[in-house]
Amino acid sequence: MSKTSPMRVFAIFFMAVFFSCSPYRPDPLPSVTEDIPEAYTGVTQAADPERRWWETFQDDELNSFVDAAFAESPDLFLLFARLRQARASAVVAGADLYPDLTGSGDVAYARRRVKNGVTQTTSPKEYSAGLASSYELDMWGKIRAEKEAAVQAVAAREEDLNAAAVTLAAEVADRWLQIVSQKMQIGLLNKQLEINRTFLELIELRFRQAMVSALDVYQQQQVIDRLRAEIPLAQAEKSRLANELSVLLGTVPGSIDDVSRDELPGLPPAPPAGIPADLLRYRPDIRAAQKRLESAGWDVAAARADRMPSATISARGLFSSEHLDLLLDNWLLSLAGGITAPIFDGGRREAEVDRNVAVVDENLAAYRQAVLGALLEVEDAMVTEERLKEHIRELEKVAETARKALRQATLRYRNGLTDYLPVLTQILTVQELDRSLIVQKENLLTNRVKLYRALGGTWPGDLLRRPPDTKL
Repeated sequence: MSKTSPMRVFAIFFMAVFFSCSPYRPDPLPSVTEDIPEAYTGVTQAADPERRWWETFQDDELNSFVDAAFAESPDLFLLFARLRQARASAVVAGADLYPDLTGSGDVAYARRRVKNGVTQTTSPKEYSAGLASSYELDMWGKIRAEKEAAVQAVAAREEDLNAAAVTLAAEVADRWLQIVSQKMQIGLLNKQLEINRTFLELIELRFRQAMVSALDVYQQQQVIDRLRAEIPLAQAEKSRLANELSVLLGTVPGSIDDVSRDELPGLPPAPPAGIPADLLRYRPDIRAAQKRLESAGWDVAAARADRMPSATISARGLFSSEHLDLLLDNWLLSLAGGITAPIFDGGRREAEVDRNVAVVDENLAAYRQAVLGALLEVEDAMVTEERLKEHIRELEKVAETARKALRQATLRYRNGLTDYLPVLTQILTVQELDRSLIVQKENLLTNRVKLYRALGGTWPGDLLRRPPDTKL
């Protein structure tokens, strides 16, 4: 009977062990889509996820602000750095799927000093070189599971970056709209100040003619003083918003002190929102939550595989000689394999499995919360828009009625039929309604921005091909 070589027996043994193992995989994840409604309460059209929605405001300055934010934002640069870290970690996690190979080289010789002070070489030089390799057989899929967990973590980081782009565009548009609104309110306050000064001149003329009392003069002067007091607050709010916009664009506060637009833009046509299930594809934060859930599932598989025995193969080749040109003639090759199995670890591995299962439960809850939150944001934005439109229509009617009442009160006052109090009351009412209309129109537009943000989209993937510059 022919003898079987030890290396062949060794290979057969490890192949038998390897192919008898079944790699661990994540448990199937429960569905979170059962409770998603088939449609929104409002009638919508098929979604348009690639639309750069801020362009619907048709303002070149806003478009330039958003583009500058994508290019210069420190927040995006931070997320780009985290994405690079995650990609590098994924490479590290998957490196053990391949054998490692290390090389070594050495040269040595000994010398000694004899009694007469002469140094002599007592042994010849010795040259050596070697190669060593080791490889862990991924019998239970631990290394692959760790790699898959890291890959899903990278995908989650990419979606975090996309979500940050969606948020950044919305915040830039929001600040821009608020700055325009503050400009309109400052202009309205100055206009109202001039109108009230005209009323004061009329009252002072009537006072000099002894037609009215000094109380009328003081009351009108009080209105003027109050308007003067409100103007600095509006200017301060405008400066604060401009500073926030500057930081969003990656520049120092004060770089932007104003915007060119003097009037709020009209409300663009309603965006095609699609159906609620579209949010699972078009909301980056939902996609990120899903990727984190999948990553946690692979972590559970890796933790379960870590409880099982592991097998390692190592090989080493050593070349040595006293003469460099004969180095490759003298060599030694060694091949070894071993199996290690956990026997007692104080429950550490089992506890690690339990911990990762709890992480899966946490990420599942976060995923469901992200889906419900997205649905809530879209529904709230749609309902709020409709109610704000109704409110503004009714508010415009109230303002028009108040202006008619002011004209009547002023006419009766000039004819001496009433005192100044009805006029003063209507002045304050009209001016308050005018300011309220600006605020509510701003709210309507900023709510539309919230709707755009809530719908998400796939457009960030095209805009974020390169990391932003870091400038201060």
